[in-house]
Amino acid sequence: MAVDKVLLAKPRGFCAGVEMAIKALGWMVRVFAPPVYCYHEIVHNRHVVEQFRARGVVFVDDVGDVPPGAPLMLSAHGSAPEVVDAARRRGGVVVDAVCPLVTKVHHEVKVRVRKGFDIIYVGHAGHEEAIGTMAVAPEAVHLVESDADLARLPATPRPVALLAQTTLSHDEWSGIMSAARDRFPDLWMPGRADLCFATTNRQAALREIAGRADHVVVIGSSNSSNTVALTKVARASGCPNVHRVNAVEELPEDLHGVVGVTAGASAPEELVTAVVRRLAPSGGVEEVEVVDEDEYFPPPKELRDLLPALAAVTAMSVGGPPPGASPLATDRSATATDVLVSLRAGPAS
Repeated sequence: MAVDKVLLAKPRGFCAGVEMAIKALGWMVRVFAPPVYCYHEIVHNRHVVEQFRARGVVFVDDVGDVPPGAPLMLSAHGSAPEVVDAARRRGGVVVDAVCPLVTKVHHEVKVRVRKGFDIIYVGHAGHEEAIGTMAVAPEAVHLVESDADLARLPATPRPVALLAQTTLSHDEWSGIMSAARDRFPDLWMPGRADLCFATTNRQAALREIAGRADHVVVIGSSNSSNTVALTKVARASGCPNVHRVNAVEELPEDLHGVVGVTAGASAPEELVTAVVRRLAPSGGVEEVEVVDEDEYFPPPKELRDLLPALAAVTAMSVGGPPPGASPLATDRSATATDVLVSLRAGPAS
């Protein structure tokens, strides 16, 4: 491997929604004896999921597999309303770690359906976010993945709205949006686009470096929609050699020249560090920043209600007064990376 220089995209890696979800599941692991259950992978990253498995988290694809009364977290991708209802009926603590941006799309579906709209939803069939969103109003939501899918939709006398999976690439979204506007001149769209700002920012940063690179390395798992979107952006931006890897062990040995590096929104920064170290560029690393991303999502409401109460009960049980500050008081300054490091350290003594 003879790498001259690494161009490192910024922003990259964990987004605010992933930060929130990982920290929330970290609290669940600390508060409850194992096993803690999670509906679907908490985020789409193999490295993160395996670390939680090692600490007793059981990932399930059916809430019916969760024992009654067991603590359960619902993943960041959003869950169908019937799944949420079934989870709560099991009688245990349920924490919904859905990304607020996905919640926004679910709300848009509900409002448009109440107003009599048919909804065109641009997304990936089978992706957990798409499944959960479409389940909000299955009779009114029509999934499209291409212009051809859009063309096959039957005519409708009802007004039409256009919504999207948050993790799409801008290129996937913009082409269908243009075609939908041509076909439905009165098409309704939200004032703020459904595409996740973090997804858009990571793609913008990658575009800045892809045209200058002989190779681009995208770090992330194959079931991560935004990671796959990054590989498409790199190719569309003119890079001849694009490689998606889960971790440093999967790096090709023939990388050379200038190598661009980025990471999907579910990929930990430690994977980026390991990749850059392995590339060992003779000319150093240039970090290319397009925006300073400082968005923060607070913990899920269920945790905000649960943890202060648990802290108060614990304090009173040992004869002391309830603590003056919530256990979540430092949540903003803590990071998901801190949580993953603590998982490897094992249970607190």
